[in-house]
Amino acid sequence: MNDHASHPDRERSTPLSDLDTAARSSARATRKKALLLLGGAVVLGLAAWGGHAWMTADTHEGTDDAYVTGNIVQVTAREGGTVIAVHAEGTQQVNAGAPLVDLDPALADAGVAAAEAELARAVRGVRQGFSRIDTADAEIAEAQSRLSAAQNDLSRRQPAVAAGAVSGEEAAHASDAVRAATAALALARSHRVEAESAVAGTGIAGNPQVMAAVAALRRAAILRARMHITAPVAGVVANRAVQMGQQVAPGTPLMAVVPLNKVWVEANFRETQLAHIRIGQAVTLHSDAYGDDVTFHGRVIGMNAGSGSAFALLPAQNASGNWIKIVQRVPVRIALDPAELNANPLRLGLSMTVDVDTRDHAGAPVMSKAAQIQPAQPLDTVSPEVEARINAIIAANSGGRVR
Repeated sequence: MNDHASHPDRERSTPLSDLDTAARSSARATRKKALLLLGGAVVLGLAAWGGHAWMTADTHEGTDDAYVTGNIVQVTAREGGTVIAVHAEGTQQVNAGAPLVDLDPALADAGVAAAEAELARAVRGVRQGFSRIDTADAEIAEAQSRLSAAQNDLSRRQPAVAAGAVSGEEAAHASDAVRAATAALALARSHRVEAESAVAGTGIAGNPQVMAAVAALRRAAILRARMHITAPVAGVVANRAVQMGQQVAPGTPLMAVVPLNKVWVEANFRETQLAHIRIGQAVTLHSDAYGDDVTFHGRVIGMNAGSGSAFALLPAQNASGNWIKIVQRVPVRIALDPAELNANPLRLGLSMTVDVDTRDHAGAPVMSKAAQIQPAQPLDTVSPEVEARINAIIAANSGGRVR
């Protein structure tokens, strides 16, 4: 028998071994090619990242240590009282002047009524003062008339005394009458000076007594207005602590109003990043709340006066013990685009990623930003209704006197 006939299995296994060897060789070649491609991609990626970092090293400064900040306007009770109504809840949007809390106005109303009565009494008192002047003028006129009559009587008797037609005693009585009339005239004039001293120089509305009563009424009206607490600014209500029936004292915090349309970002840059940051430089920002799909734009407007550690409750004592240098961070304030804030509102404390384009060096360094003075807003004003009420009380109690 030949070898082919006696070993048929050997003939069949030989081609299979060749196939396995070829497959393994092909797989190794494929893996090698894939590793080469992967390595090339990594190298290209690193090169691109390095090139981008090199190109932007001097033109951009960025940080993710940035947070949304804004004003928190505390609403407090300016007068004591019992809460009888609460008109706002937490997270509610309110406009400036919207009602927030009402306090019991009973005592304040009584104070306004008492002040109105005192004003009416003062006006009537001044009116009586003008009447006393008129009375004094009449007394003066009467005294002058009596003096004139006494002088005429004395003038008639003096020639008759010389002729012996009238006794000296009668002439003496006439002389005494002249002296009495003169004294009565002086007394009447003194009464007029006394009456005029209380009201001279002004009319009823300008009299000191009336002005004091008007001021007292305005103060009572202001205290009454403080029973109705309104929102000082437009914003979102937060930290509501007041409850119905609560007895509050002056200065008690009731709630806060946060104007979310005027928030900004404080980016805490390392001190080594501040050299090229200038006022007015463009800033691109992303919020963790919205992700990379929403981009905010802003401008650098200033920098804090010191690092966070400088204003800490327990500042670092670098002059004692072993010292290790720690790079400090300084808050840089960034203003946001109001239109973008309106489209995508931000809340206080949200994290932000900040990238500042430092190519524009035309602006002043962040250290030299001048302070922005906010205009004063009057808190207590007397309403036109109160002023109209004051004028009505004066007119009703002055008796039509214009003086």
